[in-house]
Amino acid sequence: MDQPGLTTDPTGCTHCSWRNAAPEYLHYHDHEWGVPVADDVQLYEKICLEGFQAGMAWITILRKREHFRQAFHGFDFRKVAQYGQADIERLMTDPGIVRNRAKIVSTINNARQACELVEETGSLARWLWAFEPGEAERPAVVDIAYWSGNPTSPASMRLSRALKKRGWTFVGPTTMYALMQAMGMVNDHLEGCECRLPIEHQRDLFKRP
Repeated sequence: MDQPGLTTDPTGCTHCSWRNAAPEYLHYHDHEWGVPVADDVQLYEKICLEGFQAGMAWITILRKREHFRQAFHGFDFRKVAQYGQADIERLMTDPGIVRNRAKIVSTINNARQACELVEETGSLARWLWAFEPGEAERPAVVDIAYWSGNPTSPASMRLSRALKKRGWTFVGPTTMYALMQAMGMVNDHLEGCECRLPIEHQRDLFKRP
């Protein structure tokens, strides 16, 4: 019998059960979620998509991700920072993305904030990874109760406060915890998931910016 939050397939491989909720999740769970990321553009994209996901199912965003990339110039924040009112109206008529004006405006605002942060500190990745939780903050065992619902953590609350202080928007503690999961700052593959140990190995080898 599977443990809560885990599913074993006919080949005997056990994964986080959400992996089987939609075909798009298979690759995302196995090859992206939890893999450490140090590229500034990729990190800006993850922040934006997690912000668009607020109040929605992640599968909706994942299915639209390629179109989001087309609509926002590959999430090159230096280009998005130049967007004006005409771009907002263009995006509001684009059925391939989530047409939420506040989130679109936030994406442009956050691009400008990213430019300022990189100019000031040299790297969005270096700044974000400074919020990685220490060993004392990490759970001894990761189970379904740990990240079910709308999880936050002391580290995600610190990151949220710091970004908001710098003028970023749609970066609440829950959204930032989802970012930390997605960018590999934490490894929340459940104990027993086939991906947990390989991801932890990648984290061990990862050179922090």
